[in-house]
Amino acid sequence: MTKRTDIDELEDASESLKPVDADSAPSGFSSFQRQIRSSLGAAGDRLKKTLPVEQLAQSLVQWFGVSETQVAEILETVRAELPTTEAILIGKTQAGKSSIVRGITGVSAEVVGQGFRPHTQHTQCYAYPTNDLPLLIFTDTVGLGDTNQATQPIIQELTEELQTDRSRARVLILTIKITDFAIDSLKQIAQQLRQAHPEVPCLLAVTCLHEVYPPGTENHPDYPPTFEAVNRAFAAIQQALAGLCDRAILLDFTLEEDGYNPVFYGLEALRDALTELLPEAESRTIHQLLDDEAGKKLGDLYRDAGRRYILPFSVMAATAAAVPLPFATMPVLTALQGSMVVLLGQLYGQTLSPAQAGGIVSAIAGGFAAQAIGRELIKFIPVFGSVIAASWAAAYTWALGEATCVYFGDLIGGKKPDPKRIQQVMNESFAAAKERFRNIKQS
Repeated sequence: MTKRTDIDELEDASESLKPVDADSAPSGFSSFQRQIRSSLGAAGDRLKKTLPVEQLAQSLVQWFGVSETQVAEILETVRAELPTTEAILIGKTQAGKSSIVRGITGVSAEVVGQGFRPHTQHTQCYAYPTNDLPLLIFTDTVGLGDTNQATQPIIQELTEELQTDRSRARVLILTIKITDFAIDSLKQIAQQLRQAHPEVPCLLAVTCLHEVYPPGTENHPDYPPTFEAVNRAFAAIQQALAGLCDRAILLDFTLEEDGYNPVFYGLEALRDALTELLPEAESRTIHQLLDDEAGKKLGDLYRDAGRRYILPFSVMAATAAAVPLPFATMPVLTALQGSMVVLLGQLYGQTLSPAQAGGIVSAIAGGFAAQAIGRELIKFIPVFGSVIAASWAAAYTWALGEATCVYFGDLIGGKKPDPKRIQQVMNESFAAAKERFRNIKQS
């Protein structure tokens, strides 16, 4: 029988969920650490004198866990700091609006399709990466181009949408197939929206370029294309919408099975146009999402938010691990770390049962099991052993939290978690955190 590895277990854990260095610690880390350490130390001493280990584990989680109210407060604080952009997609069915969402976010067509939710009678919304903490909100017009679809109700709904939450950056993306010249309804919508909200920029995206490529053309040319049919149609559409759009670009976002390379032809032009049209903070976010390290940038943002959970749990783990009796505190640490993973899952829009959280902890941190036993055995050394155990527990909990954030970051990005990268993050974070927490039990 083949022996299962930690990587196998991590892959199983990811299937069950459908879709640092010291300088990066939160401001006020040291004072916050001392404050939590003091309160937990006193409470822990009282608990250790009166409760068995199992009750101690349960009590610590209940006493010092993060309540739903606190979770909501943390999310609200982070949400207020996010440079969120709403992209209002105006275009007919099959014009390539969903493909633009795929190109910007990097998620699959299936995830994009499932992500849209009804918003108003004539619009639907997709918040990326999650509804709680959206960097981008895509508002899509539904049914444009249908013969019986009146444009005035759509205009009214979009006008009302633009009047709400004016602190959010917005951009209109007018999406038109290069072969479509019946654009009077789109022009009417753009005209009235620009008249009512001239402060909202408008980007014209002309799509599906390969439909007018010369016969025998098997791939995209260098960007921008110089085919006469493309340039002629592009110029005609721009002329029909003269004065309504601030920028105009050519795009051809296909699927891999279509055989065109690159799949997102014109993505850099889209990135540059959006960064020119949006305010500085929002344009910087768009640029980061569309560069080669988009996943890393998004992961860093969520990990920064996740550290607000990880820090108190790391200090709690150190306090629990200071109990001098070997192996007495392992159930406490297991309960604390499982609770931390559940809360991090909420941050990333994932709902976990305790069993699922335990499976993720086991898969991510399986290689640390031997070190955990060694940490407990070293408690036989008076005083010094407890300091080592506490420092190890804090660093281990911090590293587990960092690796869990990477795991969930892959999920919300529509990717399968990479076990090797997650374990690498775990190891690197643990090495950095050992120095950070080495004096955690000193007064």
